[in-house]
Amino acid sequence: MKQLPFFSSSLLPVRHGFFTRDGGVSSAPYETLNGGLGTQDRPQDVQENRRRMAASVGVELERFVALRQVHGADVHVLRHVRDVWSHTDGHEALPAGDALVTDCPEIALGVATADCAPVLFSSEDGRIVGAAHAGWRGAVGGVLEQTVKQMRLLGAEGLRAVVGPCIGPASYEIGEDMRRDVLERHPEGERFFTAAARQGHYQFDLPAFCLSLLEKQGVKAEWTGYDTLADDRFFSHRRATLKGDARTGRQLSVIRAGMKG
Repeated sequence: MKQLPFFSSSLLPVRHGFFTRDGGVSSAPYETLNGGLGTQDRPQDVQENRRRMAASVGVELERFVALRQVHGADVHVLRHVRDVWSHTDGHEALPAGDALVTDCPEIALGVATADCAPVLFSSEDGRIVGAAHAGWRGAVGGVLEQTVKQMRLLGAEGLRAVVGPCIGPASYEIGEDMRRDVLERHPEGERFFTAAARQGHYQFDLPAFCLSLLEKQGVKAEWTGYDTLADDRFFSHRRATLKGDARTGRQLSVIRAGMKG
């Protein structure tokens, strides 16, 4: 099988990948590497796509872990292979949550996104890793801080994190209600909003907001710089909606503990 296209960062000392939408088996409108079990894609195609992504970081599908993401701040900590749940029974059978942490090198962690920010974490020694799904609600609600907390409880030091492909500030137009919700929890966040062309609307810098939250936790962090709406190598829910059909796939971001081989 040909190597799947993905992006990685030298900041993370472990095997990981921010995958694109290319290299899978799904048909339109999910072409081709759709990893979203919650979509209306054929389940067998999604499973094959996930198998390929798991293989890219050296694990079997049975040791690849993902959640039923709910835009919250719950973190699941997995210490052993026996902690892994099956995801062959479909999306609704998965545990709910938005972040995963492990120190088991036999497990790969994954998050699915289509504009929200995937954030991959590692300790300096690569022994402990994490993966978080940070849409604006989850980011405001503390999913990144909770992931850092759980990693440190396992003994992680020298934490670093990479914010993966997500909707960029030039693409993310939002209304006053969302801006108000963000500023109620983070009043210092005014700098992440700029006036949009439409009156009463704003451009929100989600990746910079996530980076600021991570830096407050003492985490060395960077953004990959890829805007999912502007770059059609990635799935984008907003792009699909603007085209009149909200159906779209989900790209996965995957990480595995243990230094790069």
